[in-house]
Amino acid sequence: MNGFRDTRRSGEPVAGDGLLFLREQQIRLAQELMVLAWLDLGQAIAPVLEELHLGAAQYRALQMLAFRPGLKVGELQAVLGVTKQSLARTLTELQERALVSAEQGRQDRRQRFLFLTPHGRDIERRLFSVQREQMVTAYRSAGSSAVQGFRQVLQGMLSERSRVFLTREDGVAKETAKGGRRDGQ
Repeated sequence: MNGFRDTRRSGEPVAGDGLLFLREQQIRLAQELMVLAWLDLGQAIAPVLEELHLGAAQYRALQMLAFRPGLKVGELQAVLGVTKQSLARTLTELQERALVSAEQGRQDRRQRFLFLTPHGRDIERRLFSVQREQMVTAYRSAGSSAVQGFRQVLQGMLSERSRVFLTREDGVAKETAKGGRRDGQ
């Protein structure tokens, strides 16, 4: 075997067989591009964050709650990979500014489900719109097949924890579904 070709018993080729882009130099280039793209997306919203007196940690929390309203505090902590103390500071600041609300669990009062308030949703949308423009420009330039391939590559790099997060039911956890608030108002 030459290190590039791997076939299954059926003789069917495995995805990526014989592709030279899997060499270390190309993988390092891809890693460098991802880091620079992430930094550039952050720099694009930096002036808006400064204007709003928000930090990167606060924006990441807003993003996650926009993706998955009704996250429990522990789930948000796990997906962000931060300490309890760090998340507590971030959430306190966001709640004091009326950007995030927390609802107590109906069955387990120790649980808190987090939601963006209407003002929080407006702020998150404003920040996303800045990054959206960069992404739309790049996607249009690359074409639909490249965009699909890019998504597949990103999904392939996800940890099990992130995959579980993505498969979590959209919206509010079942516990708050009956009679619970869904809009953070």
